[in-house]
Amino acid sequence: MLFNQIASNKRRTILLLFVFFFLLAAIGGAVGYLWLDSLVGGIIIALIIGFIYAFSMIFQSTNIVMSMNNAQEITVEDMPEYYHIVEDMAMVAQIPMPRVFVIDDPSLNAFATGSSPKNAAVAATTGLLAIMNREELEGVIGHEVSHIRNYDIRISTIAVALASAVTLIASIGGRMMWFGGGRSRRSNNSEGGGYLQIILLIFSILAIILAPLAASLVQLAISRQREYLADASSVELTRNPQGMIKALQKLEQSQPMAHHVDDASAALYINDPQKKSSMKHLFFTHPPIADRIKRLEQM
Repeated sequence: MLFNQIASNKRRTILLLFVFFFLLAAIGGAVGYLWLDSLVGGIIIALIIGFIYAFSMIFQSTNIVMSMNNAQEITVEDMPEYYHIVEDMAMVAQIPMPRVFVIDDPSLNAFATGSSPKNAAVAATTGLLAIMNREELEGVIGHEVSHIRNYDIRISTIAVALASAVTLIASIGGRMMWFGGGRSRRSNNSEGGGYLQIILLIFSILAIILAPLAASLVQLAISRQREYLADASSVELTRNPQGMIKALQKLEQSQPMAHHVDDASAALYINDPQKKSSMKHLFFTHPPIADRIKRLEQM
């Protein structure tokens, strides 16, 4: 099952790229049409930005994501127990030793990132390291190491890069609309541009508004099932389902993270860092912890 999941994740990476680059093309065309008077020019610029984001994340994903989340790298001398647990879980999972980071935040959370097991990293909050006992911490680190072993991190990393690119271009397009960037295009339409221009104008406005939402939904589509698999894989590594269950119970009681976590990287965490209300259930980056515990209890 594990090797099938790894192969599936590699195939989904390719599909994910196509979907996100389609969204980039749509939002780029919209901004180009409204601001540059060139649909094709906007698409080309957006795709260039997307490629820059994607390649920078592939080759420097660990440093970029850790910087986005205010994480600091540590050594074995800094936090020996935490470091050795990461080392032990990596050894059991038969992957290279990840780099180890800490986030100064009182909430309980952790995540893994990187484009492959060879350049992966694990980060945990100071709150999690202070509250979790050893078996619970092993469960959490086993979960994150499982993301690395299962190649979930590659999908997540590419998703973070391209979702950020889509959001950036949409933000630029939205500001241009508010400050008159599309004035000449609207003026041309008012002079009798025809139905096609009206349709393109409506499409452009909708793309600027909805593309970031679509990018978030693509991330959500790949996020939830990964968490169930990583929970189960953690139990496989630790041979201790109660450690993972108790860790999840503590995670459920955690407060939101004190520092801001952008939407692009929120899906990386083991626990929803924003603690969205029930009214936003559709946009949860994670399955409910109660459901995750129930699945583990049935193992």
